[in-house]
Amino acid sequence: MKTRQQQPIEKQYRAILWLVAMGFFMQQLDSTIINTALPQIASNLNEDPLSMHGIVVAYVLAMAVTIPISGWITDKYGLKKTYFTAIILFSVSSIACALSQNLTQLIIARVFQGIGGALLQPVGRLTLLKVMPKTQLLAALSFVSIPGLIGPLIGPSLGGVLVEWASWHWIFLINIPIGLIGALFTLKILPDLKEKNIQAFDYKGFILIATSMLSLSFLLEHFTQPQQQKSSIFILLSITLIAIFMYRFHARKKPNAIFSTEIFTIRNFKIGILGNFFARLGNGAIPFLLPLMLQVVLHLNPTIAGLMMIPLALGSMLIKKYITRLVERFGYRYVLTVNTILVGLGMMSFAFLSVNTPIWWQVIHFFLFGMVNSIQFTTMNTVSIKDLSQQQAGQGNSILSVVQQLSMSMGIALASVALNAFSQMYGKTHILQSFQYTFLCLGLMTCGASLIFFKLKARVLKHE
Repeated sequence: MKTRQQQPIEKQYRAILWLVAMGFFMQQLDSTIINTALPQIASNLNEDPLSMHGIVVAYVLAMAVTIPISGWITDKYGLKKTYFTAIILFSVSSIACALSQNLTQLIIARVFQGIGGALLQPVGRLTLLKVMPKTQLLAALSFVSIPGLIGPLIGPSLGGVLVEWASWHWIFLINIPIGLIGALFTLKILPDLKEKNIQAFDYKGFILIATSMLSLSFLLEHFTQPQQQKSSIFILLSITLIAIFMYRFHARKKPNAIFSTEIFTIRNFKIGILGNFFARLGNGAIPFLLPLMLQVVLHLNPTIAGLMMIPLALGSMLIKKYITRLVERFGYRYVLTVNTILVGLGMMSFAFLSVNTPIWWQVIHFFLFGMVNSIQFTTMNTVSIKDLSQQQAGQGNSILSVVQQLSMSMGIALASVALNAFSQMYGKTHILQSFQYTFLCLGLMTCGASLIFFKLKARVLKHE
């Protein structure tokens, strides 16, 4: 017998669902399609393939900085205007990426693309919350989540095919027809809902948060440079710490602070956010490192390198329906503590890949890693927000989204720092060793994050 939450979606809302799903697909596809193309982009722009992390970091970091303001922009300017602007910005930025003549231009274009991407997904989810009847919300969220799974599934392989059979420019140009269709449908079917009484935006808090994130990212980027100036490192570190301290002081005195400090008094939320941050530092670099290693070290062509990412995505998808049973049986603390170690060991196992590793074993290897990865992400996210009240849920979800994007950008930067350091140590002729030691370092760091999750209370989900 169906509950009210499982009622089928009414016909009048289906067009809106397809529109939101299209935005989700664009954002998720763009997050993964570029990883396979990095060696070809580097060759075309006369850059070192090991120094291409800035293209990925710029996109992810721009998303992290923009997410905190996305909800307020939507409330003030309305769903239709905000979503339309997001699609147009994303599409125009995609054209700018394709027309880039050097790495600097491409990074700048990726920043604006990231801003558009940061508005697409949160605003799309907010659209469903505002438009859909509550009895159909669960079905709606399930429907639009499908493109979020399909994007990472086909992104790397599609990127490989495009760069091998056409050129790397098409990984960006493919967004244009999707964007044009989305923009037209936005103007035609999306209601222009606005909030009449909205609080003044916390500009000071936003500036402090953005400053801390940007200065910390620039600090990590500084370590990738061959010649590091200690004065610059000290200045960037000082700016980061001062901005964090000032925000903490500001948030305690400001009732409508962009991120309230009171939410961090909730034990599971605090542990979940810390665990998310440190566990994702290593994990966030894997989609960047693996396709790069497969092509630069194992000499696979872009198409095969992209196809090798499919087993990882399939493992992630197939295990999802069993995760709830796993947590009900063993509890969050046991699952997260053990699984974080398994994820770390899985990352370290990539150090043993070589040109002699059979393809069939690599497929099994990636599939198994996708399974433990999916368990990790799902349980980390759930434990972070499960104890939040309805009033705290929106803010908690925003904080979680920012932490996810920030840790991913920092993880890629850290991986690049390690990769460059080891390549300088062992030389370009021993590039395999550089990747091996980088995977070992990231895996050890991830294993250490298990200590954070061990602080969770030892209780089983079904007894809570």
